Amino acid sequence: MLVLAQQDSLIIEQLGEDLADVEARFAEELRSDLECVNDLAAHIERYRGKMLRPTLVLVSALACPKEDGEAASTSDAHRIIATVAEMVHMATLVHDDILDDAEIRRRGKTINNLTTNETAVMLGDYLISHAYHLCSSLPDAELARMIAFATNTVCEGELYQLHNRGNFALSESAYFEIIRRKTASLCGMCCKLAGYINGVDEAVCETLYGYGEKLGIAFQIVDDVLDLTGDEQTVGKSLGRDLEKSKLTLPLIHYRETSSAEDAAKMVEVLKRLSNPELDVAEREKHVGQIAIDLREHASVEYARDVASKLIEEAKESIIACLPKSAAQELMLSMADAVLSRDF
Repeated sequence: MLVLAQQDSLIIEQLGEDLADVEARFAEELRSDLECVNDLAAHIERYRGKMLRPTLVLVSALACPKEDGEAASTSDAHRIIATVAEMVHMATLVHDDILDDAEIRRRGKTINNLTTNETAVMLGDYLISHAYHLCSSLPDAELARMIAFATNTVCEGELYQLHNRGNFALSESAYFEIIRRKTASLCGMCCKLAGYINGVDEAVCETLYGYGEKLGIAFQIVDDVLDLTGDEQTVGKSLGRDLEKSKLTLPLIHYRETSSAEDAAKMVEVLKRLSNPELDVAEREKHVGQIAIDLREHASVEYARDVASKLIEEAKESIIACLPKSAAQELMLSMADAVLSRDF
């Protein structure tokens, strides 16, 4: 789980039980009578890491008093939504690794590296199809429509990012639109659906969505910074893929916009070289290392982290203003802080 800080032991115990239930449902839903499918699905266990999205569903549920005045609690519907959200997220990771030609995920080989791109594509599809099979068991069809809408938005974000590969003039606003859709929309919906199930009013649901969305945007900014400056062993996945795939992220956009025209042009030329699959490994590492140095020296990494920090503060302020003080609310605040401090 993303949160490392000590919290109320009762809520941690409740979350632990609920997350164990999510993991069990996940495994049961993917079970097949074909052993080859089960062998592939078993690799997905390695992809599971911070369990951010399921945790957002469950913590939001515990932080929202119910409409009838009952104490906040998690329900079967919350646990189903948490499982569906994790399945959708896992599918995007499997597909992302294909798009990025990634070889490492969670310190092990990616599905596409272990098998083939074709197999990985179908495994991602298998996850999506089972997510919506599980959705059919929800008591309210509106819940399924809402999670489907979020999944559509994720796909739109991925398509928009692909459309902008090699666009070295990508604007900051376009970058935020990409990550809002591909990462933050599902995080926001996880929080909103928890409130919807509890019967809270629309204004609270939208505040919950905003909290999750801001947390998701900040999470992706930190992820993009780690791709440029992190340690592969610590992060646990292939790094430098954004550079190789000509994907401009916030530190690169800041550097391009605020450095001299000459330095900005040099960076673009290096990015073009890095997109060449025939580039020598030593040459690649030299260029990636130099870009990381340039971004740090120009305070572009610091700028990106500052943007993420402001988003987290806004997310926390919205929850403090909207939800009653409780152990679950405190956990939501701690989760937000943990996004900024992570190095993996």
